[in-house]
Amino acid sequence: MASADLIEDLTCSICMGLYTNPVALTCGHSFCRTCIKAMLDTWDRPGAYKCPECRAEFLECPTLEKNWKLCNIVERFQSTQPDPRDVRILCTYCIQFPVPAAQTCLLCEANLCGKHLSVHSKSAEHVLSEPTTSFGNKKCSVHKKVLEYYCCEDSACICVYCLAGEHRGHLAETLNDASEKKKEKLQDILPKLTSERDEAENRLQCLQKLKRQAQENSDWDTERVTVLIRDMKEQMDALEKRVLGEVSRQGEQVLLQVSDLMHQLEMKSRELSRKIGRIDELHEMTDPLTILQIQESDNFDPKEQDDEVTVTHYEKLFSLGDQNRSLISLILHEGVDEVASWVKRRFRDVKASDTLWDETGTSGVNVYVNKDSGVFLDINTASKAVSVSTDFKSVSGSEELNQSWPKTPGRFHYPQVLSSGIFSSGLHYWEVECSKSGGWMVGVAYPSVERKGHQSWLGNNNKSWSLCQWSNRYSVRHDHNETLLAQIPSCERLRLFLDYEAGRLSFYELCHPLRHLHTFNATFTEPLHAAFWVFPKSCVRIRS
Repeated sequence: MASADLIEDLTCSICMGLYTNPVALTCGHSFCRTCIKAMLDTWDRPGAYKCPECRAEFLECPTLEKNWKLCNIVERFQSTQPDPRDVRILCTYCIQFPVPAAQTCLLCEANLCGKHLSVHSKSAEHVLSEPTTSFGNKKCSVHKKVLEYYCCEDSACICVYCLAGEHRGHLAETLNDASEKKKEKLQDILPKLTSERDEAENRLQCLQKLKRQAQENSDWDTERVTVLIRDMKEQMDALEKRVLGEVSRQGEQVLLQVSDLMHQLEMKSRELSRKIGRIDELHEMTDPLTILQIQESDNFDPKEQDDEVTVTHYEKLFSLGDQNRSLISLILHEGVDEVASWVKRRFRDVKASDTLWDETGTSGVNVYVNKDSGVFLDINTASKAVSVSTDFKSVSGSEELNQSWPKTPGRFHYPQVLSSGIFSSGLHYWEVECSKSGGWMVGVAYPSVERKGHQSWLGNNNKSWSLCQWSNRYSVRHDHNETLLAQIPSCERLRLFLDYEAGRLSFYELCHPLRHLHTFNATFTEPLHAAFWVFPKSCVRIRS
């Protein structure tokens, strides 16, 4: 009774099993950590967290503190319980010390060890079976006799009295014969079930591949759309800056002209005021001679030509507002048309892109760029410190120089190699698989890159761009500058994306989801080769 009460106290009210790694809430109730965490995760709004036992509410997700005392009690209790794997059925007649039973007599409902089995009745009525403590399902519920036969017509296990009674005349077999036939039937079904299971697993693998491909393409499309929208924003920002600059320039020009005209009118107003004052003085004079002499020396008539110029300039300024708006509108419309044409060109690249088939060959996926599976290594550029595979798809670092290769002007002194083809326009991407050990660099380079000296290393000049992996860290290199990346390598497969016209080279890890590592922005002035560098015991393979 005490043990039952203890079990009840050590039982989680959520899973109804013994506590596993018990934790306590602030209200005092304890639960298995996984049980209460799963329940709390279903409540995602503040104020909705409640204790499953007392319904106490918490404004925030409660902190799960381990209940060390309860954990120790559970461990001690479990140590006192017998291991279920060690529990055996014991002989009914061995009362001095426990002896495992070898057989069970269904008639006597007794478990027998080897010693007691040897002296037990050998009568056919005493049916023996594997040791069991459940006798109810071994005997007929009507006659309380051992079940010995199987009625094929009624699909029921029966005793000898049933066979002579209500099952008289039915096709019946002994339990052993019936069970053997059932085993054979099930054995015949097994290959079909196995085949269906294998087919289901194959379909599941195909769907998993399709799911990964769909997710990868979704990530890739998201990245491309993000780049496209970002470029559109940059173009619109540049247009906005240009239009606002024109607005500001024209505004300053108008203000300058208005200020000049205001200055002229102010001077004219002062001159007219002076003449008006002089006329008032003459009007007060009484000496005719003086008045006539002044009139001859001073010119009081307004200058009609100056007035005409001033009025014309004045009217012209008032019409400048409309003229400025027309010019600004023209610049704005031309700029928007340029952006629209740029977007159309980008979408033409999309429409011209290849349709790629996934590894199962069952579904086509449209991508925005051309996958260049035809990237091959140019053995005439390969350093003698590397080995190139016979299919020209793989390069590995070698500790011994390959003396069989002839000396050519294009061959690198250091362990690197270029692709045989070039990229001079368009959007492209290719995929590589790199070894975990050692180190390597992948990227692009101009055909004119140096072949000897430290300046020939990928990224050690202004003619190459590379991603480097060394000591489980990524870095990017260009023009003697190296930048360490925060991302830690997590995948051997990489994708390189090149937008030649936009001057963009991007590196991605082909994990799930697709992970962007770095993007170079440049203005490419020459065609580009795919470029590779491998340290000894390292390998890079171009994926077909």
